[in-house]
Amino acid sequence: MSVAPRISLLHRSTQWSQSHHLAPPSPSPSPRDLKCKLFSGHHLPLTSTSISGHLHLVPAALSIDIEKSDASPLPSSDSGAFEVLDGMPHPLGATACDGGVNFALYSSSASAVSLCLFTLDHLKVNKATEVIVLDPESNKTGHVWHVHLSPRNNNPEADADADAKLKLKLEDMVYGYKLDGDFCPQEGCYFDSSNLLLDPYAKAVVSRQHYGVVPPSGNCWPLMAGMLPSPSHHHDDFDWEGDMPLGLPQRDLIIYEMHIRGYTKHDSSKVQHPGTYASATQKLDHLKELGINCIELMPCHEFNELEYFDYSPVMGQNKMNFWGYSTVNFFSPMMRYASAGHSSCGRDAIKEFKTLVREAHKNGIEVIMDVVFNHTAEGNENGPIFSFRGIDNSTYYMLAPKGEFYNYSGCGNTYNCNHPVVRQFILDCLRYWVTEMHIDGFRFDLASIMTRGSSLWDPKNVYGYALEGDMITTGTPLTNPPLIDMISNDPILSGVKLIAEAWDAGGLYQVGQFPHWNVWSEWNGQYRDIVRQFIKGTNSFAGAFAECLCGSPNLYQVGGRKPWHSVNFVCAHDGFSLADLVTYNNKYNLANGEDNRDGENHNLSWNCGEEGEFASRGVRRLRKRQMRNFILCLMVSQGVPMIYMGDEYGHTKGGNNNTYCHDNYLNYFRWDRKEEQTSDFYRFCCLLIKFRREWECLGLDDFPTAERLQWHGHQPAKPDWSDTSRFVAFSIQNDEAKGEIYVAFNTSHLPVTVTLPDRPGYRWDPLVDTSKPPPYDFLSEDLSDRATAVRQYENFLDSNLYPMLSYSSVILVLRPQDA
Repeated sequence: MSVAPRISLLHRSTQWSQSHHLAPPSPSPSPRDLKCKLFSGHHLPLTSTSISGHLHLVPAALSIDIEKSDASPLPSSDSGAFEVLDGMPHPLGATACDGGVNFALYSSSASAVSLCLFTLDHLKVNKATEVIVLDPESNKTGHVWHVHLSPRNNNPEADADADAKLKLKLEDMVYGYKLDGDFCPQEGCYFDSSNLLLDPYAKAVVSRQHYGVVPPSGNCWPLMAGMLPSPSHHHDDFDWEGDMPLGLPQRDLIIYEMHIRGYTKHDSSKVQHPGTYASATQKLDHLKELGINCIELMPCHEFNELEYFDYSPVMGQNKMNFWGYSTVNFFSPMMRYASAGHSSCGRDAIKEFKTLVREAHKNGIEVIMDVVFNHTAEGNENGPIFSFRGIDNSTYYMLAPKGEFYNYSGCGNTYNCNHPVVRQFILDCLRYWVTEMHIDGFRFDLASIMTRGSSLWDPKNVYGYALEGDMITTGTPLTNPPLIDMISNDPILSGVKLIAEAWDAGGLYQVGQFPHWNVWSEWNGQYRDIVRQFIKGTNSFAGAFAECLCGSPNLYQVGGRKPWHSVNFVCAHDGFSLADLVTYNNKYNLANGEDNRDGENHNLSWNCGEEGEFASRGVRRLRKRQMRNFILCLMVSQGVPMIYMGDEYGHTKGGNNNTYCHDNYLNYFRWDRKEEQTSDFYRFCCLLIKFRREWECLGLDDFPTAERLQWHGHQPAKPDWSDTSRFVAFSIQNDEAKGEIYVAFNTSHLPVTVTLPDRPGYRWDPLVDTSKPPPYDFLSEDLSDRATAVRQYENFLDSNLYPMLSYSSVILVLRPQDA
């Protein structure tokens, strides 16, 4: 069977070459020790360039020539703001220690490195406050450049200008690097000393203050710099109020895929700071009411929402990188998702994110992050150079022999995940989010890329010995990928939730076969495709549908995994929303500005007879029924159910199945619609999720056997697995005979009367029937006329029968006869 892989994204319609350039230093260095030179920056002149039909002002590229000093160590001076020492090569990044900050940066091929410090005011005007040129003899160990800075003591004899510099505090500054070396793309080298480069280990990225606002210069890629840790640590303190990992068993999770900005940006959210971590925290009550105990945050690593900035006449507004699958920095939370912006150099944004996690935990909700270790925002050879490419291109990216970028991500480059340096970087990053940010797990976008062999694959370098007959080349799928091995066996990471999107844009499809070490779960793309086809009434899927209901043992049992290693979903951010899945046969992506070429064509949707939202009453009723069928299927399937934000009230994107570039109502949660009369579907979702959590047999720790589960057809214990069957039913028992339920799906266009399993001394009570209008689709105990509704079934139930309409599903609960 052909299974649709990840719905494709056209992340980058137009590539351009654009760099972050920094003002040249003063030619007169202040004397200081360790042969490093300390400079004050000058303003950099701007030049105009046209990008995608718009005038953007970008800093002009200036060649900076810093002469290497061969003199003995310079004496200390009171004219510099900081005491400069050799520093240490570990840990990488900027680390507070010994009353100052240690800087360490890996680059295997750079010939020169300068550390640049900025005040926030200077960063806005592309002016370096301090530039420290590192000495390769004293400030380099192996391939790691390092230096230590600490504040100098005040000198009462210093002049006024120097005294102002002495008042600079490291915690009030941000930093970046300039690297020099060969610029030869054919050999994989992109060194250019005029570029300001972001430290991959920076814990917060400071740049533009407000989401979607182009700076006055018109440059969509202004200078970016990293937050410095406070030497005293007191600026970085956060009160976790005793927060500890919830440690929920994975089999008990109900996952909710959420976009931070989209969740509260609509005016109907009525929050003080729409589209932020703070407002998402305010709206956690909704998730608790729905029954969610785990949120999966779409990318919250720093990215540039202006990456695709261009006016679309079809949209009537500018395109944005709304989803965020184009990472700029993996350690930093997205600054412009914070109501605090980059105040306190990004510390307040970090605290705002931590507050969201802490309050989610208080509400019994775990937080999983969607991470994109398959590519970065630097794109292909025509993309911007702001970090990895300018620091060590051949280390961080998968390259062909002549420097071309492999593109297994479909986004211009491929992260070189199994390179020793890169996999250690990824491990460090994941550990940071778990230990420092209290994240409960990760969903890895296009995770199959993390199983591919790195550039210049060398088994001796990876395993410590040569492999006989090794024929592995760049990009080859590995049976035991080192990165996955390291994550799986890491003492910190092996205890968190690890979810793989087990495919990539290069054709590698590993659903059910992802290297797992019994700790990795997977987005089950086969579940999505099979359930969509069976529910809409396609022949030949009854048996496959039954496998999905059991947690896909055909995929996971042989490898020793459990049902909860399958993350079941019908809809996600890629593709149609649930409401659109039953409304459109075709995609309508013209508003994306790509002539409807982008987005997946393989949607397996059914419009129920008429195309579009404006349909007859009968078609609209059928669509609601189908939506209820999908949700019911999710909640009675073994495995971990995941629903997409907005599907609980029937959010529509107007048939657009690739809304990556829309910062508007297409992607905004509509709080007003949740409260409308159509919120009857929201009630149905809440009750079904509650029902699942109450019935232990719907979230088993192992695959169900015949001792607990029995299959049925129109007659008890006589299932029909033929190609023409559109009926699947089963009964399943709770432990210790604490109850039993009967679940049936009739996806035929014809009604059917089914015979229920005979249970002497008991009766079957109807609970859910998706063919009934609300609120009788779910006969909850608090329904005022529940008894009257149940009596309508008595003639059938007395004969152990139940009538099912076409395209409907039911749940009946076994009760003692005299209850």
